[in-house]
Amino acid sequence: MTPRILLATAAVPGGGDLRLFQRGADYFITLDHSELMTSRMSGSEEALAEMACDRLGGNVAPHLLVGGYGMGFTLRAALARLGPDARVTVAELVSEVIDWAKGPMADLTAGCLGDPRVEVVLGDVGAVIGGAARRYDAILLDVDNGPDGLTREGNDRIYSMAGLARARAALRPGGVLAIWSAAPDARFTQRLKDAGFVVEEVPVRARSSGKGGRHIIWFAR
Repeated sequence: MTPRILLATAAVPGGGDLRLFQRGADYFITLDHSELMTSRMSGSEEALAEMACDRLGGNVAPHLLVGGYGMGFTLRAALARLGPDARVTVAELVSEVIDWAKGPMADLTAGCLGDPRVEVVLGDVGAVIGGAARRYDAILLDVDNGPDGLTREGNDRIYSMAGLARARAALRPGGVLAIWSAAPDARFTQRLKDAGFVVEEVPVRARSSGKGGRHIIWFAR
């Protein structure tokens, strides 16, 4: 059996440790004892970007905010869908994640962080959203396993009514808030509606092959 090798660790602001593992050609990122992501499953993270971009209509120069970077699946899928005049801001709280993307996972990153359309902001995506006013055409959030703040209690503020109001204020007219989740959450769907959004709840497969478990993406206009 191929061993799983610990490559690096990083502290999450507010508590907890991220760990980067490699097993053969596959990478895994865990939070303490919970597996957050693996390079073996990318389908729903790619769908987050592809389906959000598809909802931008004929906008040839959109500005997207992606939080956080993860293993870059969402960013790479967005760049593949967008034209040369688009802009993508990536907010990543843990700076080491970007270091890993440029270091041990450079082959997986495939140069996306060097794309001239990309700007990386090291910080809390909630703060980035809060500091914006009608700046983004789409906000793509994959900062946790869903709207429950597993990785960091501060993420709960993103999904609260106040956090959703800030996201709505940061979007341009017709903009899209897209949120990835490992599982459905009827209360959060209702919260999005109560915050004034028109909501689609779309189930997607975990793997790009169309197999694996079902994840959820909310698209809120």
